[in-house]
Amino acid sequence: MYTTLVVLLVIVSIALIALIMLQQGKGADAGAAFGTGVSGTMFGSSHGGTTLSHVTAGLATAFFIITLALAYLANHRGTTSNSVVDRVHAEQPAAAPAAPEPAPVPTMQTGAPEAGATASKSGANAPAAAVGTEQPATKTGK
Repeated sequence: MYTTLVVLLVIVSIALIALIMLQQGKGADAGAAFGTGVSGTMFGSSHGGTTLSHVTAGLATAFFIITLALAYLANHRGTTSNSVVDRVHAEQPAAAPAAPEPAPVPTMQTGAPEAGATASKSGANAPAAAVGTEQPATKTGK
């Protein structure tokens, strides 16, 4: 449908250009150049017009209708695109998920040790170490 309207628009455009070029302008008589033979109206005679001018008006109307139809069809087309950029973006796989962040390292607690916590080598109550982390034993001596 769209291609048919484009072809029709080109044909109407060429015909319209040809008809406009063939027409003779108002007041283009030989006497009009010297100011003689001009009718009393400002824009030339007020006759109905020739067949050529009627055909030109019809082609101009067809040109505008076809142009509006093409604009409507172009605006309401499907979401498919012929753009190379859009096709490249559609073919690329989704980005790989980011690597998981490492678990935060638990901090040493100060205060009373938790149940089941081991004491340091000196035998004093030391802060409890987090499960799964190794911390060197502290020396209490001079």
